[in-house]
Amino acid sequence: MKIESDRCCPCGSDLSYESCCKPWHDTGMAPDAEALMRSRYTAYVLNLEAYLLSTWHSSTRPSKLSLDNELAPQWLGLQIKHHEEDSDGISEVEFIARYRVNGRAHRLHESSRFVKEEGKWYYVDGEISDANT
Repeated sequence: MKIESDRCCPCGSDLSYESCCKPWHDTGMAPDAEALMRSRYTAYVLNLEAYLLSTWHSSTRPSKLSLDNELAPQWLGLQIKHHEEDSDGISEVEFIARYRVNGRAHRLHESSRFVKEEGKWYYVDGEISDANT
C-alpha cells in the first residue's frame, strides 16, 4: 500500500506520513516508545514486515509474520490511550487499534511493553484487554 504525501499518517497524527512515521521506517530509530508504537501500527498498515521484525525485541520476536494472508486485517485507526516511561528505559503504551476482517469490525486494546537498549527502542510484548473495553 502506498500513502499519498499530502495525507495524514495512518498512525492518527495530524502530520503527513513523510513527516511522521516514514523517518522511523527509514532509520529504525524512533525517539520514544510512543513514536515506535505509532510507526509499528503504520508498518502493519503498509505491510512493512522487515521493519516490524527489526523493532521487535529478540527475546520475543517471531521468525516471520504473515501480513499478506487472505485474512489480513484492514487497519482503520489508532488511538493512544496512555504512554508511560521510567528512567530505566522501560515504557508502556496503551492503545486501541481498530481493524476489519472479512467485513467485520474489531478492536485491539493492548498495553504494550517497550525497552530501550543501546539507544534503540524495541517492542517486547503486550497484554490484551477485553475486546469490549
